Amino acid sequence: MRSEENSSSDGVQIQQSRRLPDFLQSVNLKYVKLGYHYLISHLLTLCLVPLMAVIILEASRLNLDDIHQLWLQLQYNLVSVVVFSAILVFGSTVYIMTRPRSVFLVDYSCYLPPPHLKVKYQQFIEHSALTGDFDESSLEFQRKILERSGLGEETCVPEAMHCLPPRTSMAAAREEAEQVMFGALDNLFANTNVKPRDIGILVVNCSLFNPTPSLSAIIINKYKLRGNIRSFNLGGMGCSAGVIAVDLAKDMLQVHRNSYAIVVSTENITQNWYFGNKKSMLIPNCLFRVGGAAVLLSNKSADRRRSKYKLVHVVRTHCGPNDKAFKCVYQEQDNAGKTGVSLSKDLMAIAGGALKTNITTLGPLVLPISEQILFFVTLVAKKLFNAKIKPYIPDFKLAFDHFCIHAGGRAVIDELEKNLQLLPVHAEASRMTLHRFGNTSSSSIWYELAYTEAKGRMRKGNRVWQIAFGSGFKCNSAVWVALRNVKPSPNSPWEECIHRYPVQLAL
Repeated sequence: MRSEENSSSDGVQIQQSRRLPDFLQSVNLKYVKLGYHYLISHLLTLCLVPLMAVIILEASRLNLDDIHQLWLQLQYNLVSVVVFSAILVFGSTVYIMTRPRSVFLVDYSCYLPPPHLKVKYQQFIEHSALTGDFDESSLEFQRKILERSGLGEETCVPEAMHCLPPRTSMAAAREEAEQVMFGALDNLFANTNVKPRDIGILVVNCSLFNPTPSLSAIIINKYKLRGNIRSFNLGGMGCSAGVIAVDLAKDMLQVHRNSYAIVVSTENITQNWYFGNKKSMLIPNCLFRVGGAAVLLSNKSADRRRSKYKLVHVVRTHCGPNDKAFKCVYQEQDNAGKTGVSLSKDLMAIAGGALKTNITTLGPLVLPISEQILFFVTLVAKKLFNAKIKPYIPDFKLAFDHFCIHAGGRAVIDELEKNLQLLPVHAEASRMTLHRFGNTSSSSIWYELAYTEAKGRMRKGNRVWQIAFGSGFKCNSAVWVALRNVKPSPNSPWEECIHRYPVQLAL
């Protein structure tokens, strides 16, 4: 999330509460139980598969005489044959009906803004000064935020923000939304050869721009999608809404057979730029940039061969019952009546608590048994014998090959790298995405995945962890497994610049 508040120019001290809490200090046992509940919920499948394997193995050992003797016995025992057949049919039916359908990621496309939308640091500050809305203190604050943000000189703001005065009209906001969504979708349809009318499910998420008709309706109208499409428009759910949208599409694909689903994740800047002088509301201006992604999902078994990834898990954590968490990312008006998104000084601590809950639930689903045993034993020992015993923090590098940490800000990436004990290469995709594209909100995890592919690092069987934070407060995770050695798709956002990355970032 937007995490650079500790860069305030008016002497605000960096407080411990603004850092992610040390995960070694406490882990809640109930979330461990929740993770194991998810595991046990698929117990039937876990039991039936080995049973069927044993039956097939034993059957393979029978010779022709054994089969003939078995046939003779069954001829004179009709009841046994009927009972066995009934059990076999019933068991097969239960397995087929309860088995979740596989969800494949056929392909995805990230929007690449045109070069004329790029904004350099100095251009950003000069343009902000010329609007006449910011005092000297606010301009200096934004300058320091930019210098320490991790953003590079090639991030983009919408066309409307390059004008003087900025065009913040509804028409300009629609224009930005259409450019981003249509740009990503046009490329996705071209790369996959899927016809728009073949799409059965559409999920669009955009937190701060929700016009009427909705963004999903705009897409349906543009591409003439079929009349019985299941469409959804998610608003106000922050930077983690991309994972929520994937989860919703996954649930819909469990119900509707042989279907394609498209997820479009974006954010709109035009009508959500803050033109005031409240420091906590100026940070999004410095971090958020133009971006969006379109993702094609399928539950068709025939699509497995051409798909890039298979969805393995989605784990969602919501801290909304906590008042501080609820208001730590909050859209409001300042004393002058100007609207913006305010970031609380408690944001980092709240994000850390949400992350701790999320990974504690995710752990039993993805970690090797050795890590789970160490984690569980130390946790039980802490609860039963000594409160001062530090729980064992599992090594998630054993569970995942690639990490897509939401590029919300440099501080968030730094703290996650530290607390999850990651290597610099694991956070590279997130840092370089932040540097090249800025915080593109819910779509940032797709730019990061595209970076990994562009570097040629994605191999068959590799596991990817996408993790994002959002207002409310939420922490959501998606786990994918690569179905093949994945190469970047045509017109990747990194196509023209990947040779320049990684870059050395200033400290």
